[in-house]
Amino acid sequence: MGVESVIVWLIIGAVAGWLAGVITKGAGFGLVGNIVVGVVGAFVAGWLLPQIGLSFGGGIIAAIINAAIGGVIVLVVLSLIRRAA
Repeated sequence: MGVESVIVWLIIGAVAGWLAGVITKGAGFGLVGNIVVGVVGAFVAGWLLPQIGLSFGGGIIAAIINAAIGGVIVLVVLSLIRRAA
């Protein structure tokens, strides 16, 4: 994996994390937290969406959509854990 690939992952993660924070209304964690949420969300969506039969195709836009969906799932789970604690 080259440096360019890592930079693309971070950009997609940042955008997806920001989108997930906007969708869940303020549950974001700042720039670094949003990148982490976006990257973790990409992994969650990469596993979950094919399991339920959803596919958005390829490309950067599809990757951002997938990661944002996964990021929303991660943020919802984190907010439920916060409320329980």
